[in-house]
Amino acid sequence: MDRTDAELSSQQVDGQTAVLRIGGEVDLYNTPQLKEQILGLIETGVRHLVVDLSDAEYLDSTALGALIGGLKRLRERQGDLRLAAPRPRIRKVLEITRLLNVFEVRESVPEALKDWGARGGKA
Repeated sequence: MDRTDAELSSQQVDGQTAVLRIGGEVDLYNTPQLKEQILGLIETGVRHLVVDLSDAEYLDSTALGALIGGLKRLRERQGDLRLAAPRPRIRKVLEITRLLNVFEVRESVPEALKDWGARGGKA
């Protein structure tokens, strides 16, 4: 089976806000890197994390679990994690798993970032 590896990159927006871009496929084999990225950002003081899914082709249950774990850790620190720009296939997975009720999902990264300053990170 030809597998596309995950491409992960992050960018600080300000001292407490960052964007984590996920590209390709995230599965059991590369979810540890996703967890490391999320935890590393939290350790640097990030409280508001946007996960850009515009280039994500596939997320398995372990990847979804890593995102849920990141959301939980951020909420423990009065922060939040938002998902941005999921492709239809990813959105369908979020819908089927009812994670659309757990995560705030926005149509774009700028939309996901838009109101955090004024609202203190609360959705």
